[in-house]
Order: sequence, then C-alpha cells, then structure tokens
Amino acid sequence: MSHPTPTPAPSDADTRTRLLEVAGELFAEQGYRAATVRELCTRAGANGAAVHYHFGDKATLYRAVVEHAFRVAVTRFPPDLGVRPGASAEERLEAFVRSFLLRLLSDGVPAWLGKIMAREMIEPTDALEHIIGNTARPLFERLTGIVRELAGPDASVEHVMRCSQSVVGQCLFYRHCREMIRRGWPESEPTIEGLDELARHITRFSLAGIRAPRAGGRA
Repeated sequence: MSHPTPTPAPSDADTRTRLLEVAGELFAEQGYRAATVRELCTRAGANGAAVHYHFGDKATLYRAVVEHAFRVAVTRFPPDLGVRPGASAEERLEAFVRSFLLRLLSDGVPAWLGKIMAREMIEPTDALEHIIGNTARPLFERLTGIVRELAGPDASVEHVMRCSQSVVGQCLFYRHCREMIRRGWPESEPTIEGLDELARHITRFSLAGIRAPRAGGRA
C-alpha cells in the first residue's frame, strides 16, 4: 500500500523571502511604527520567533525589506538598461530615465516600495540614512556624472546638482501623482506601453535645461 509523499517544510530561504514580501506590504499599509512583528508573522504564516531568527529585530527587518525591494528593482532595470558600449551622454541619460521610470511604474517591482518611500519622505525612520548610502546615493552619483558631462567643464556643482535633481523630480512626479493624473487627465496617464516616449520627453526637456545658458556667464 502506497503512502502519500509528505509535503516538504519550507526552507529557511523560503521563509525569509516570504517575511520580506509580507513585511513590505505591511509596512507600506501601516507604516514602520504601527506595524507589529506579531501581525507580520501571522500574515506570513510563520513562527512567532521567525523575525528574530532571520533578522534580529524589527528595525533590521525594515532595512532588509527596503534593500530587498531596491535590489529586485535595480537588478531587473539597471540604470544602463539597453545602452550600447560607447554610448553618448545623451543616450545614457535617456537610458537612466527609462530604467528609473520602469522601476517606478512596472509591475515587476514590488508595488509597496513606492508607498514605503513616500512614508519615509513624510515621516523618516532611522533606515533613511541607510537607504541613501546604500542605494540612492550610488544611483544619483551615476546621474550627476552624466549631467556633468552634458553640462560641460565650466558647469558649477550647483548647476549639475539642480539639473540632476530636476531629472529625478520629473520621474517621481509620474509615480507619486499617478492617481491624480489617472482621475484628472486620464489621457496622459503613464503606461508601460508609452514609457519610451515619456522617457524621451523627460530627456529632451532635461537636456534643454542642462545646456541652457546660465545668467551672467556663470556656469
């Protein structure tokens, strides 16, 4: 008489990944301070000691959640996405913008990442410095390098910084104001199908500002 094969228990790696994904949803929904480890373990179907075993504490889990989401996003849509070897600065800027928009708008990126980062902007936690140092700063330095090349050798640090921040701001607008655009101007709602054209628009608009003459000849 044959016996049914027992279902294998989830591995430590499976449990850790499940905790990260469920924690991302919970932190996005309730915020870091309101979310509890007990509710997380219940939702994830994990032992009550699982968070301590895999992460140590709630703060470390939170940092791991954001790092996990950024890692997924940047691995799938790297900032040099589709750029050929020896590409011009203009092409590299458009690739940076396109990949940034894909990370912001694609279904292939954890949907809760944007909500968590929006909460961090309003009510920052101790994790924000960690996020900046390990993820945001390296990407922004890549962008400022492209902008500096486009602006020319006489461009000031201030000009390069403000132009770079303007590029980021344009991309973030389509993520953070997506619901407003959908309800108020649905014909211009950003879509994955129209993303290439949106990336070209942001690139053209940004290039005009980067290369615009600066007052008094000050670069």
